[in-house]
Amino acid sequence: MNPQDYFNQLNDNYLALHRRKEDLFWQTYMGTSDNHDGFADAEEALSAFISDPAHIQATRCNLDVLLQLTDEDDDLIRGLKGWLAFFDANAIESAEGRDKMAALIRTESALFAKRQEYLMYCNDDNGDKQQASLTVLAANIRTSNNESVRKSAHQALLDLEQWVLNNGYIELVKQRNDFAHQQGFRNFFDYKVNKTEQMTPEQLFTVLDDFELRTRERNQSSINNLAEVKGDSAVKGHNFSFMYAGDAARQLAPYVPFSQSLRRWMESFGRLNIDYSQADLTLDLLDRAGKYQNGFCHGPIPSFYAEDKWQPGKINFTSNAKPDQMGSGYDGINTLFHEGGHAAHFANVKQNSPCFSQEFSPTSMAYAETQSMFCDSLLTDGDWLKQYAYNADGEIVPDAVIQALIAAKQPFKAYEERSILVVPYFEWAVYSADEDLLTPEYLTTLARDTEQRILGLAASPRPLLAVPHLLSQEAACSYQGYLLAHMAVYQTRAYFTEKFGYLTDNPAIGPLLAEHYWKPGNSISHDATLRSLTGEGFSAAYLADTCNKTSDQAWLQEQAKIVAAQARVRAEPADLNAKISIVDGAETIANNAVSDSQLCDNFETYITQRYGSGC
Repeated sequence: MNPQDYFNQLNDNYLALHRRKEDLFWQTYMGTSDNHDGFADAEEALSAFISDPAHIQATRCNLDVLLQLTDEDDDLIRGLKGWLAFFDANAIESAEGRDKMAALIRTESALFAKRQEYLMYCNDDNGDKQQASLTVLAANIRTSNNESVRKSAHQALLDLEQWVLNNGYIELVKQRNDFAHQQGFRNFFDYKVNKTEQMTPEQLFTVLDDFELRTRERNQSSINNLAEVKGDSAVKGHNFSFMYAGDAARQLAPYVPFSQSLRRWMESFGRLNIDYSQADLTLDLLDRAGKYQNGFCHGPIPSFYAEDKWQPGKINFTSNAKPDQMGSGYDGINTLFHEGGHAAHFANVKQNSPCFSQEFSPTSMAYAETQSMFCDSLLTDGDWLKQYAYNADGEIVPDAVIQALIAAKQPFKAYEERSILVVPYFEWAVYSADEDLLTPEYLTTLARDTEQRILGLAASPRPLLAVPHLLSQEAACSYQGYLLAHMAVYQTRAYFTEKFGYLTDNPAIGPLLAEHYWKPGNSISHDATLRSLTGEGFSAAYLADTCNKTSDQAWLQEQAKIVAAQARVRAEPADLNAKISIVDGAETIANNAVSDSQLCDNFETYITQRYGSGC
């Protein structure tokens, strides 16, 4: 077999295994199938392929053959180097290690199936118990003006923590550490950070410790001020989020109904000139029983050039919206921008192999999340809100509401970032602990102590062991990627602001992101993508500076954006160049086979008929 045939075979074999696993992942995570064994089989088959160390030697041999030729094929060399990096990141040298990974997959699949069957409840305004997902519980804690509702929702999360601790999480931690030890790492956190971010824990915590120190004083002073103004009960876990931002969120809600979220996402991305390169997008947006309770974006077919023929991506993404619940409209559009940002990235990797455009290692989580979090960061910009946030009567959100949002949330910007920071500190402590200490009581105490140290609260509004990422191997010990991404996001925002003066509806942004951030995929490092666009290496300073701004400084900045936007001529949105289907489980709600406008009309009709005219 010559190097070209070998390369094509790698592409084909990977695509077949990846597609089977991703299709079953989608079906089981959406609750449309209970074929958990089939999913575990498919995941094991893919894992066996990507972890086979024989691929490393075979790929090196084919590279050596190519490099000895006088007429070297640069594209083929680049593609094989991509596969070599992929196998280097994922190979498990020993049969024992591969067996341990297969066992881990089975354990996680069984825990996931059990978790799907675990039901949570909270009180409604009448005091009646109602079944509730993680999304509903979190929204109640943030936006309900009834303390008993907030308290029961928070208690449901604390109860979930105990369920997790008594139904397999501790055994999973031990099993993950056993696998990591076999691979030569101190623990699973050490293994995961090295694999996903190409960093040691020491390198990671050098960055995290610095950010923690830079934001510590602002975080604690904001919490102290809230307690002084609203009383000590304001900083209890079930009250805190509502007390600092609940009123402002309720004021904004009429201007961001969920029914309009799809149209506003498509128009906003269209004006940014974001092109999905013919991708096939499936969006499952509504909350329902049995569905995985956190938004995600996965690509069953990665985008790439197959011997100069473009293979568009097939991409699925989700949210867990409950349109008739307070706050769901903003949450819904936030998820559309976030997961839609992921989809834009993975639809636009323009390399010659799927190894560059798949979302797992050696793709850095921080790199991937930079794309999604840049897009959702636009939703807090005053000029974006003035362009896209309007109520059923067509009234644009008033300046006073935007100012109230800033006054409420800016003092707690440091807290919000530290809500990400707290997770890696906790997971590092969990995986570093002596196994004999790993009891429900010890881990519960560790969670509360870590929340107190990093958040400054006796109990977090989102208790640590209720974070769903902890249970999934793909997401466990990776949460720091969100914070590293946010650092890159604010660096990117600063560059665009300096270059153009504005972000909202800027048609230059989509092509620049596509060229510098998306096109290379994982063929270059996260830092290299930042240098390519901004001319500067990774920097945490921009985010820290944003966290430490006063409310008055932030409002003056947003006022300037609003005024500047009024002077610009608003362009028509460009076509997203995507096939889009909106589904609710097995049911198709709407698609853009006729037009994007028809898609949005049908979606809005469905939401208002099902949930009511104000949703």
